[in-house]
Amino acid sequence: MNFFSRNFKTLLVFPTILSLVAIVAIAMWGLRLGIDISGGSLLEMTYTTRPSVDEIQKVVAPLGFGEVRVQPAGDNGVILRLRALSNDEKNALETSLQTLGDAKELEFNSVGPTIGAEILNKGMMAVVIVILGFIAFIAFAFRSVSEPVSSWKYGVVAVITLAHDVLVPVGLFAAMGHFSGVEIGSLFIVAMLTILGVSINNTIVVFDRVRENLRRTEARRQGAFSEVVGRSVSQTLARSINTSVAVIIVLASLWYFGPIATKDFALALLTGMIVGTYSSICLASPLVVLWEQRTASSRK
Repeated sequence: MNFFSRNFKTLLVFPTILSLVAIVAIAMWGLRLGIDISGGSLLEMTYTTRPSVDEIQKVVAPLGFGEVRVQPAGDNGVILRLRALSNDEKNALETSLQTLGDAKELEFNSVGPTIGAEILNKGMMAVVIVILGFIAFIAFAFRSVSEPVSSWKYGVVAVITLAHDVLVPVGLFAAMGHFSGVEIGSLFIVAMLTILGVSINNTIVVFDRVRENLRRTEARRQGAFSEVVGRSVSQTLARSINTSVAVIIVLASLWYFGPIATKDFALALLTGMIVGTYSSICLASPLVVLWEQRTASSRK
């Protein structure tokens, strides 16, 4: 028996703890929705000499726009997030901000709540369709290998693994939203869909090697199903890690050196890529082995 065959239950501990931590973070703090989902306006201004957040809040408060979130950006920039504004209200806001110094508008976006709700609903629908498609595809691809684990079980395990891969970055952004005010927008949904596509690749690579080994009569004679899975993980380990590390380096560079507008997007992808790399080893493989062992025990 190799290392993975002996330690499948131990390998499950880390992803289980990480999933529980992410669930607690989401339950306690939730997610701060950006204006492209919740609706509202975003105004980015740049100053020759940037005033303090308190000074900006003081000149904006008399306008009666309700809650206004002020966030410094770059060396002299500032980003304001507030409810959806009309053209007259936007002009009044800019006039007030210009009383604090020489200011120039860099960006202005305004999204109504109806459009935001539509983006969120379509994003969730896309996630559900992707998950159902994965189950159907894996069940079809593994139809010729139904023993000792039914083909549809590979699909279910893959989806459980995907849920973990998405849950961890969502939990991270829930914590970042609570402590740093980070908001999620449509780019975050795109990142989650990308993670689903990338993460499933590593899992399918491992499962496909399991399928190949099970097809060989010598593999069946060499030991129990757990040994076949452990051997399959060992055979695909270098390929999975090498491929993932190359992508992780690119994403880490984009997150560290890239523009502010893409930092959160890159961080979400980076987190999902790291999680997706180990989950195929520490979650997907142990789950399919434990399911097979439980099924075998119930038959006895």
